[in-house]
Amino acid sequence: MESIVQALAGIVGKPYVSASAEERYFYGRDPGLMPAHAPDYVVLPRSVEEIQAIVRLAGREKIPLVPMGAGMSLSGLVIPQRGGIVLDMKRMDGILKVNEAARYAVVEGGTSTGKLHAHLNRYYPRLRFSTPDSPAAATVAANVMIHGQGRLTQQQGFNSDMVSGLEVVLPSGELCRIGSCALSDDWFSKGPPLPDLSGLFLGWFGATGILTKVGIKLYPRKKMRDVEIFITDSPDFVPGILYELTHTEMAEDINIFAQPLPLIFSGNHHIVIYFTGDSAEEMEFKKRTLFHALDGFIKNKDGGFMTVGEGMKKTLLDMPQRSATTFADVTKGGGFEYSGPIVPIDRYPQCSRKLDELAVKYDLKYHATARIIDKGHAMMFAFSFTFNRADADMLNRTRMALSEASEYALSIGGLFWKPTLDEQRIALEKMDPQTARLMKRIKEELDPQGIMNPGNWEGI
Repeated sequence: MESIVQALAGIVGKPYVSASAEERYFYGRDPGLMPAHAPDYVVLPRSVEEIQAIVRLAGREKIPLVPMGAGMSLSGLVIPQRGGIVLDMKRMDGILKVNEAARYAVVEGGTSTGKLHAHLNRYYPRLRFSTPDSPAAATVAANVMIHGQGRLTQQQGFNSDMVSGLEVVLPSGELCRIGSCALSDDWFSKGPPLPDLSGLFLGWFGATGILTKVGIKLYPRKKMRDVEIFITDSPDFVPGILYELTHTEMAEDINIFAQPLPLIFSGNHHIVIYFTGDSAEEMEFKKRTLFHALDGFIKNKDGGFMTVGEGMKKTLLDMPQRSATTFADVTKGGGFEYSGPIVPIDRYPQCSRKLDELAVKYDLKYHATARIIDKGHAMMFAFSFTFNRADADMLNRTRMALSEASEYALSIGGLFWKPTLDEQRIALEKMDPQTARLMKRIKEELDPQGIMNPGNWEGI
């Protein structure tokens, strides 16, 4: 063990390597409910060359290697299931390039979403990216790796759809560029019109390579932004409401929430509609168009717009949203986790009723959240529960509720998002056998020694 520590220190410097019990404890868990498993070593590289050297060392010694961003997935994706080396990317946090005319940025693999957000606000105030509602410490690379969503997801799709290029250290230690950056210094496309090879890495959770640079598309930042809320007391009306809203192509972002507490929200489904513009006239036109799109529901008394006070409006317009942290402590004890499958929007009523059923069955406080993806092609529906981490029985009930929610979502045609190891296994067992075999061949071809984040996307 000491020889590996010395070898790692020779690559990154002694201050950036640890095998201490305290560090191993911290890096062996995440904020979610997945069982902990400590690594043997923790290393913090500062350059691509250092990462290449670490990967080659891990390959020679057949040591598992787990790349980590901020470790906030909640589903155990960077818990080192078989020990080995956790490679913490936080020192590689540079913003390397912003091409204002072509609207893209290039960042290092450990750059946080908060840092990019602040950088654009300060130096490129007319540009923005799809800011996720995760804590600002979450990294851009990890967010696109898990197919995260953000403020522009309703318009542009998953945040991974907004990737414009990748640089990856392969399990062999070789360096590979994906997209237009493979042919030039321009990072404007992750594939087209070339074959899109980004799918060999995005969604694999570090099991096929380590993202060292990410190109991310930027979009116009409008001068004005506002929010309105439409409420209905029946989940059955929600898909129709969403269809009409997305059909206008006027909304920047559309979220839905439902929760029993505080009582002001109880019994209703709240469709939160964000829209932007560069003038008061444009904002008024978009607001009027969005309101008129729902005239039929209002006339039939199936729903209506609620007044959004200034305090609530300020909270809703925050980027990233901070309201989830308040919900996380509704049950004193600081526990919060959700299963967030991707489902067609017409499955909202089933998911909503299932969440109500699970909350009663397992005696848990809950919160339903959904985000529209790509103009209504799908939504992320979050079965969210809050719990007391010091209450073992409540922890177990929460685990059972989340497991049942995940399996239910799959049974109605949904897909796991940020799947746990168990969910990955279930997905591999259910999917088309040829597809599962293709995934296995990709993993074995890229990582023949099985050192990269082992346990993930295995089981076939």
